[in-house]
Amino acid sequence: MGRAQPVETISVQEYLAGELESDVRHEYIDGAVYAMVGASDRHGLIALNIATALRPHVRGTPCQLFMSDMKVRIQLQGKTIFYYPDLILSCDKNDRHTYFRTSPCLIVEVLSASTRRVDQQEKLSTYITIPSLREYVLVDQDRERVQVHRRSDNWVGQTMTSGSVLFECLAVELPLELIYEDVPLPGPGVDVLREQDALEYGEEAEAPLPHP
Repeated sequence: MGRAQPVETISVQEYLAGELESDVRHEYIDGAVYAMVGASDRHGLIALNIATALRPHVRGTPCQLFMSDMKVRIQLQGKTIFYYPDLILSCDKNDRHTYFRTSPCLIVEVLSASTRRVDQQEKLSTYITIPSLREYVLVDQDRERVQVHRRSDNWVGQTMTSGSVLFECLAVELPLELIYEDVPLPGPGVDVLREQDALEYGEEAEAPLPHP
């Protein structure tokens, strides 16, 4: 899901309290608050397909799997950051704050026009600083394409356009056909539409955080 321009600068306590009352979700970066932009049907279907397929493998383990509404809190170079991943898996039984997680094993983001650059640059460089994180999965919503960054591979991305995707934290492989099941992928010309949508949502205004 995308985000608009920051609307104000507030404290962590004010942010967390405000999220309990707000009808619109916000991400938080060192005091700056960004309203989240709505997601497409493809975005929601892909996230649901992955969550539904992974859920049976979570039962009976210390892991907990969340979609969209659970924040991840990150401390980076003195900054406090809260993101809303599309999926987050935490397997640390001590990581049980009511409204956010700090020790995820797996994070999944579904790429859209408004989030592509942020997810591939800013969030990648931020997420990989989380000591517990083992893999970061980026799923394209416009074509069957999944990129996986794993700690075991020194975070070098591996791209799949066919076959299966290994979710290392749960030792589960999901076929791309399952990930994209019932997802109405767009036809030719999607790259042009993607660029137009990105400009509409203000993608060029986003700036990646520096790698530590």
